[in-house]
Amino acid sequence: NLTPFQLHISEHDTYYYIMKKSVVWMQSREFQKLTKPFDKHEFDISPAVVNAFYSPEKNAITFPAGILQPPFFSGTFPKAVNYGAIGAVIGHEITHGFDDQGSQYDKDGNLHNWWSESSLQAFDKRRRCIVEQYGNYTVPKTSFRVNGKLTQGENIADNGGVKEAFQAYQNYVQENGEEPRLPGLQQYSNEQIFFVSYAHFWCGKKKEAAAMQQVLTDEHSPEVFRVIGVLSNMEAFADVYKCPKNSPVNPDYKCIVW
Repeated sequence: NLTPFQLHISEHDTYYYIMKKSVVWMQSREFQKLTKPFDKHEFDISPAVVNAFYSPEKNAITFPAGILQPPFFSGTFPKAVNYGAIGAVIGHEITHGFDDQGSQYDKDGNLHNWWSESSLQAFDKRRRCIVEQYGNYTVPKTSFRVNGKLTQGENIADNGGVKEAFQAYQNYVQENGEEPRLPGLQQYSNEQIFFVSYAHFWCGKKKEAAAMQQVLTDEHSPEVFRVIGVLSNMEAFADVYKCPKNSPVNPDYKCIVW
C-alpha cells in the first residue's frame, strides 16, 4: 500500500523485497501521472546515456551529455568531423518529426493530420522508395534481408539528417571560410572528411546471432546499411568522391524524402 513518492526500505529487507518495493513504487508513480496533465518538460533520460531521442508527443529532441563526447563531438575536433558526427545525429532527430510516424503529430504533439492530400501522396511515394531500397539489402553472412517497412522511420531520419548536416557544414564554411585540413589526412578534403566522420561512428562488429536478432526485431537498419544506404542517395557524396555514374554508391535513381 505504498503511496506515490513514498518508498520505505527497512534494514531487514532482503534484496528481493527491496526490488519488489522499488518496482511497486515506480509503477505507482507512473499511474499517478495519468491523473495529471501531460508534462512536456519532464526529462526522463539519464544524462550518461550515449544516445539521442525525438518525442512526437513533446515535439522535442533530447541529447544527453553522454553523446556529446568523442567520437560524436569534441570542442577540439575540426568542424567537418563534428558536423559529420553529432551534426548528423541532430539532423536525424529533427527529421524524425517528419518520418512515417512523427509526421502524424502536429506541432503541439497531438495526433492530428496537418498535411494536404497532395503532400501526403507525394510523401507516401517517396517513403515507399526508401522501404523498397532498404528491403533489398541482405545482412552480411546471413540470408536475411532488412525489413524495409520496420526500419523506414529510422532510414528516413538517417537520410534527412546527413543531408541537413552537410548543408549546415557548407553554410558554416561559406560564413567562416575553409578550415585547415585534418592533420595526417590532408589528402582528403574537408567535405570528404565529413562523410568519413559519419561512417566512422557506425563502425562495429557483431556475431551472426546478434545480426539476425537485430534484423528481425530492431527498427534500425544494420550499421553498414545506415552508411551505404544514406550515401548512395546523396548526390553530394558522389560529387566529392567522384563516384562513377551508376556505381553501387552512385545509382542513377536515388531515394529522396527530405
